[in-house]
Amino acid sequence: MKVRSTTILGVIKDGKAALGGDGQVTLGNTVMKHNSKKIRKLLDGKVLCGFAGSTADAFTLLNRFEEKLEAYRGNIERAVVELAKDWRTDKYLRRLEAMLAIISNEKAFIVSGTGDVIEPEDNIVAIGSGGMYALAAAKMLKKHSNLSAKEIVQEALNTAAEICIYTNDKITIEEIDK
Repeated sequence: MKVRSTTILGVIKDGKAALGGDGQVTLGNTVMKHNSKKIRKLLDGKVLCGFAGSTADAFTLLNRFEEKLEAYRGNIERAVVELAKDWRTDKYLRRLEAMLAIISNEKAFIVSGTGDVIEPEDNIVAIGSGGMYALAAAKMLKKHSNLSAKEIVQEALNTAAEICIYTNDKITIEEIDK
């Protein structure tokens, strides 16, 4: 049975970053949990990471990313690239089914198990079942409103929750200031 869960959205605006996620976890057509926390603060709150996919796989990758951050002294870009290289080449890691959205107040990345490291031009990252709905809403809100990064994340995730059956409105948002 395929597990579907999670909408994660991150936005950097005016030197502030926000990363949020819904709380729904589904197994097939059944909601198993409503208030799961899928956002983690790393590097003393300077980096936020959200995950989508298999929870056990995501935690494995999250731990590996945290190790890379420490090994490369907080250099997020280098840590992300090294994680993606390991993920793609390691026999064990290669089988993990998850994605990570990583954000600081300056950089945003999506990392996938296929070795993709994506740094969006507009500093908006979105992953998960409702990610594209949240991404579309966030792009328009960032472009056509004066909302803060946190407010954009909140509103865009609420929009995704109205459209995507695998996304709910039990939203957790973390922020980073300059």
